[in-house]
Amino acid sequence: MSRFARSSRSVRYAAIVTGFIAATACSNDATSILGPVSHGGDSVTVAPAPTHTDSTTGSLLSLIGSSFWVDPSSRARSTADSWRATRPSDAAQMDKLANAPSARWIGNWNTNVQADVNAASATMAASGAMPVFVAYNIPQRDCGGYSGGNLTAPAAYKTWIDAFASGLGNRRAVIVLEPDALAGMDCLSPADQQVRLDLLSYAVQQFTAKNGVAVYIDAGNPHWKSAAVMADRLKSAGVGRAQGFSLNVSNFYLTSDNVSYGTDVASRVGGKHFIVDTGRNGLGPTADAQWCNPDGRALGNLPTTATGSVLVDAYLWIKTPGESDGICNGSPSAGTWMPEYALGLAQRASF
Repeated sequence: MSRFARSSRSVRYAAIVTGFIAATACSNDATSILGPVSHGGDSVTVAPAPTHTDSTTGSLLSLIGSSFWVDPSSRARSTADSWRATRPSDAAQMDKLANAPSARWIGNWNTNVQADVNAASATMAASGAMPVFVAYNIPQRDCGGYSGGNLTAPAAYKTWIDAFASGLGNRRAVIVLEPDALAGMDCLSPADQQVRLDLLSYAVQQFTAKNGVAVYIDAGNPHWKSAAVMADRLKSAGVGRAQGFSLNVSNFYLTSDNVSYGTDVASRVGGKHFIVDTGRNGLGPTADAQWCNPDGRALGNLPTTATGSVLVDAYLWIKTPGESDGICNGSPSAGTWMPEYALGLAQRASF
C-alpha cells in the first residue's frame, strides 16, 4: 500500500514566526527564478513563457516570473554557517539548500493560524516574493500514520480555513491544499470520504474568494492512483474553482514522469494546471520506490516558473529537503532536520 507521510511540523514553526517579522529578504532570492536544469537524465526544455488560460475559469493567475521566499533563518542556513569554518566543502554543498526557496507548512502546530499566516505572508510579500503555503490539517490526516495526530474535527477545520484565508489579507499567494488527502482517502469510510471532499471544496471556495490566491489541490503522485480516479476525486473536491493540482509532494518520482501523469489528469479536468515538488527527485525513486527517507537520493530541479510546459505552472520545493519523512530506516520522527541526509541530497545533485 502506498503511504506518503508528510513532515509533521513541530512547535518550531511557532518560534519561527515569532522571528519572521524581523527577517529580511536575502540576496539569494534570485535562485528561485533560475531556469530548469538536468537531473539524472531528467532534462526539461524551456519553452517561451505561455499565457495561462483555462476553458472553465477563463484567465488563471500567472505565476510566471515570480520569485519565492528564501528563509534566511532556515535550518539549512544554520547548518551551512555552523560548518563554514570546520567543514567548508560540506558547507558549500549545504548552501544549495540554504539558497533555495521552499514552502511554508501550516497545520495544527500553529496555535494562531491567522496571525502566523499574516506574519509570514507579510514578510514574504514585502521582499517581493510570492508566498507558498501548504495547508495541512484535514481531519484524520494521514489516517494515523507518521503525520497524523492532529485530531481536527470537521467544524473546527472550517474555522481553521477561514482563519488561514483571513491571514493572507489581500496578498497574492500559492496554496498547496492538503497533501495526500485525496490519494490517501481510501482508509476512510464512505461517509468520511464525502466529508473530506466537502471540506476540501470548502477550502477551495474560501481561498479562491480572495483575489490573487492560486490553490492547487494535492493529487498524490504518478504511481498512486490512476489519472481517471484522481480526476474524479479532484472534480469532487472543487478543482473547477481552483488553479489546479499539485504532484509528487514529499516524493521522489522524476519530473518527466510527473509531467506525463499530470498532463493526463489535466486533460480530464478541463485543462487545469499543476505544480510539481522537485525537492528530492533528482535521481528519481529507489528501485523499490521507498518513500520514507530512502538512501541515495538527490535534489531535483530548482524552484522555477520556467517549466517549458503550458500546463506546469512551477517546479517547487514543497517538502523541505533534509527533513525526515518519519521513523524509518533509523531516522527520527517526521519533520526532524537531518543534516547529513540533507548533505547527501546536495552532494548527489547535478548542480
